[in-house]
Amino acid sequence: MKNFVEELRWRGMIQDIMPGTEEKLMEGSTAAYVGIDPTADSLHIGHMVSIMILKHFQNCGHKPIALVGGATGMIGDPSMKSQERNLLDEETLNHNVACIKAQLSKFLDFESDAANKAELVNNYDWMKNFTFLDFAREIGKHITVNYMMAKDSVKKRLSGEARDGMSFTEFTYQLLQGYDFLYLYEHKGCTLQMGGADQWGNITTGSELIRRILGKEAFALTCPLITKADGGKFGKTEKGNIWLDPERTSPYQFYQFWLNVSDSDAEKYIKIFTMLTKEEIDAAIAQHAEAPERRELQKLLAKEVTTMVHGAAEYENAVAASQMLFGNATKDALKSLDEKTFLAVFDGVPTFEVAADKFPLGIIDLLAGETSVFPSKGECRKMIQANGVSIDKEKVNDINAQIGEESFINGKYILAQKGKKNYFIIKVV
Repeated sequence: MKNFVEELRWRGMIQDIMPGTEEKLMEGSTAAYVGIDPTADSLHIGHMVSIMILKHFQNCGHKPIALVGGATGMIGDPSMKSQERNLLDEETLNHNVACIKAQLSKFLDFESDAANKAELVNNYDWMKNFTFLDFAREIGKHITVNYMMAKDSVKKRLSGEARDGMSFTEFTYQLLQGYDFLYLYEHKGCTLQMGGADQWGNITTGSELIRRILGKEAFALTCPLITKADGGKFGKTEKGNIWLDPERTSPYQFYQFWLNVSDSDAEKYIKIFTMLTKEEIDAAIAQHAEAPERRELQKLLAKEVTTMVHGAAEYENAVAASQMLFGNATKDALKSLDEKTFLAVFDGVPTFEVAADKFPLGIIDLLAGETSVFPSKGECRKMIQANGVSIDKEKVNDINAQIGEESFINGKYILAQKGKKNYFIIKVV
């Protein structure tokens, strides 16, 4: 057996671990699970730490179980939350669960004949017919209110940090999650639950429930909550979460996120979010230290994560798209971008609209008449003559050039460039 705990340890992926966990895992293949809250139809990079833990777990010869909380998702986990969540209906949850499984399959082997192939379970399947009275009799009597009140997630909500206190619904969450662990222990041979550091209280409630009801030993492991060097929240940008769904966050934007992390964050993230070996990572960090301005560590990190999530082709597209702003990209490369990537690359660039029936249109009329790329036709003429104007990444040398449909990107955009760094989008409407 490959030592799973040692693998996580050098990667900086262990916060708390129950005594005996490492020894138990070295005895032979076992099953462990991570819970995922299906409040959206896509995972975001905040989920990736838990996913990578499952991936390493499978890679070390064990069986990973991904539990989507179809039942607990209807309540909402109070851990680290100051307000109660909105409750989702069953149809929405079912849709979210299906989408999440499709994303997880990029990381985990669900389909092979391997004994340790991954499994996806939904706790709604075993909770939907469990009546409140049965739950109170069979589960509730084994855990005292004193035990539940001692959990940090409960104490914080009751100490006045939250304006609205804590509902009974949320208070029962740790019992429901504890029952998940008990159920998976009995039905799937699952001896270990893993999750973020904020889950320690919920996870240990499960191991305690197994001890009290079955007289068996179950284990717990959590990973640190990922932070940024500047103290900002990991995975958050001005536009919100970085999602794994390419419709929510384009592969180009996803690639750019990793490419733009700080040096210290890159050193941390490359251990957590890639499957590169210790030797490969140590060598990459050493190489980066010799010439940090080349950002080779960030490039490697962005390559590994983007390829894992979106595939090699989308990674190549993201690299090509990045050249649009900073490299010597060609007109053909520009026209090969799909509309979403094109708009992502040139996000925030000044945009003008010109009616389609005005084309073909003279270059000067386009840039200094129909739009205000240039404040005057005279200035536009001088810039063209000085070789400082490009349309769709091609220099325009003729002040009488006509711009027509052949210049339209995705049938409706023209990219004008003034000098080296000033871009403008002209949308044909």
